[in-house]
Amino acid sequence: MSRLLIVLLVPLAACNGPESASVTPEYFLYQDQTHNKFSASIPPVLMVPDGAVVEVYTKEASDGQFFPESTAEDVLSLDFEPIHPLTGPVYVEDAEVGDVLAVTLHEIEIGAFGWTAITPGFGFLADEFTEPYLQTFSFEKGQTYVTGPGGARIKLEPFPGVMGVAPATDSLLSTIPPRRNGGNMDDPHLVAGTTVYFPVLVPGALFSIGDAHAAQGLGEVCGTAIEAPMRIVYEVNIIRDKPYLIEPQYETSEYYAVTGFGVTIDEAARKATRYMLDYLVAERAMSRPEAYVLSSLAADLHIAETVDVPHMLVTMHLPKYLFAP
Repeated sequence: MSRLLIVLLVPLAACNGPESASVTPEYFLYQDQTHNKFSASIPPVLMVPDGAVVEVYTKEASDGQFFPESTAEDVLSLDFEPIHPLTGPVYVEDAEVGDVLAVTLHEIEIGAFGWTAITPGFGFLADEFTEPYLQTFSFEKGQTYVTGPGGARIKLEPFPGVMGVAPATDSLLSTIPPRRNGGNMDDPHLVAGTTVYFPVLVPGALFSIGDAHAAQGLGEVCGTAIEAPMRIVYEVNIIRDKPYLIEPQYETSEYYAVTGFGVTIDEAARKATRYMLDYLVAERAMSRPEAYVLSSLAADLHIAETVDVPHMLVTMHLPKYLFAP
């Protein structure tokens, strides 16, 4: 086994979210079962029933182009073609077009190595940062913080940067932007304990996951998080009769959230707002004016990411205590 595989296949730092459940995986996928495009033409590597619990190992975003001893000079030779290796796709039996696939993230463990970088020509301020930058990290079991740039103490809150079902096309789509099928959402709220809802666009859903991040701020402005390999345990469930769910949505025990992508922050924010109104009308039997006003009074817009061109992602969160008895 190569040195790289030894580094990536051993998860060390367990960082399960407070809402994660204790579950036993029934199905397993590994780092050699990956792809890096979104397409209905990519055959599944696993078939599971509704309600299955799956354990997957994911690669870091560069697909082995960086090592713990890599330097900023190595950024200049980064090849974007193999980035975002995604573990999957997983075919969920009985999932049909028009259904919703609920993916509950139960456990997320960080691998032994991670990195963050500035890649010239990429990032929210790409025109201002033209020199490469790279910092690598090593993780130990039980570690909850890491030392970042300037000696900053950064909390480790791992999540998958890319999750999604297959789009209804045989074209091989880039994983870089988020789309209706999910994809590169880069939303740091998607930690263990979160259930994410995806509209099923092809039979079997064909779910994939990867590009995991050990830590990231809202926006991911330089273009990278702390990119790291991970072990992830998730559960899939089919939900029907939710026609209002057009783009991914998610929830925790504390809030319900919708997402909206667009080529500008304004477009994405408007879509997210409309999707929250749709949710409140459908699930809370509110009129649209009532939903609009409630969203203004109590919901929060968040910029999830600004760098995954051509799309940006905005989310809106609504606290669940608003409807507590």
